[in-house]
Amino acid sequence: MKRLEAAFEHVLFTSRWLMAPVYFGLVLAMVLLLVKFGKEIVHLFSNIGTASGGDLIIGVLSLVDIALIMNLLIIIMFSGYENFVSKMEDLHSHRDRPDWMGHIGFSDLKIKLFGSIVAISGIELLKGFMNVANLSDRHLAWMVGIHLTFLFSGLLYAAMDRLAGKGH
Repeated sequence: MKRLEAAFEHVLFTSRWLMAPVYFGLVLAMVLLLVKFGKEIVHLFSNIGTASGGDLIIGVLSLVDIALIMNLLIIIMFSGYENFVSKMEDLHSHRDRPDWMGHIGFSDLKIKLFGSIVAISGIELLKGFMNVANLSDRHLAWMVGIHLTFLFSGLLYAAMDRLAGKGH
């Protein structure tokens, strides 16, 4: 019975590697976002002569949005891989290794995720306000409501995390 238990635990422990393709899929998602970023840059430069100031601001906000999402993916990939799959031992002495790598726990990851979602939602809301003439009041109300929902959810999670003694 003890050997069966040990074998089962070994299978459970090894199953963490099933997450590795998920993290690689996030790398592929970053490639897609990079293509989208490139298309947006080309669009901005090709319309520079005819675009209004508001159109340029919306375009730049779209670029910032993509950058925030890509940064979030990097945090998720690195911390998720190190927390749930394997330590990146060979990279500990790499001079370009981010200081936060290996120090973001699951709770910290969720806080960063909420923060990024709120920031992305805020940028989308700002883009909506820049384009207010083309949006209905109902659409804007939904955007504000969704943003406030993300904001309050993030604040409540951070408060619960702090009350549980896991906050810094």
